[in-house]
Amino acid sequence: MSQPAFLSRIVGRREAPARLAQLPGPVVFTNGVFDVLHRGHVTYLAQARAVGGSLVVALNTDASARRLGKGPDRPLNNEQDRAIVIAALESVSLVTWFDEDTPVELLSELRPHVYVKGGDYDMRKLAETALVEGYGGRALAIPFVDGYSTSQLVQKIKAGS
Repeated sequence: MSQPAFLSRIVGRREAPARLAQLPGPVVFTNGVFDVLHRGHVTYLAQARAVGGSLVVALNTDASARRLGKGPDRPLNNEQDRAIVIAALESVSLVTWFDEDTPVELLSELRPHVYVKGGDYDMRKLAETALVEGYGGRALAIPFVDGYSTSQLVQKIKAGS
């Protein structure tokens, strides 16, 4: 059996700049853990993709995700599994990882046209915004989809409801 075509959307960090250069612009970049994919994630990623010609998703590595303090059992899905699930979405053009606490270093390497985060972030307070706007890109928040979060799902499962 041959590999699913969407697996070619997953690239290591070293390959990412060359692959990004081949994508239709404007290139939109977002990042996150995307641990247990839910309606809020899928809606957000589709809206992010609609802002430009391509969408690059940078996932926190497992080590980076653990440093976010979401709990000792997180992420539930490892970085490779999370990348495969995200890459399978039609809205996603490319998936890679970052191991730092923020994607600032990766953003400086890739220099996307647009940086997007969920509406629960104050874009003015993010170092990523200053970086992207500093080289002429745009940073914007997409309205948060209320009622959907992996942390809420984990609590619900643990409660048995």
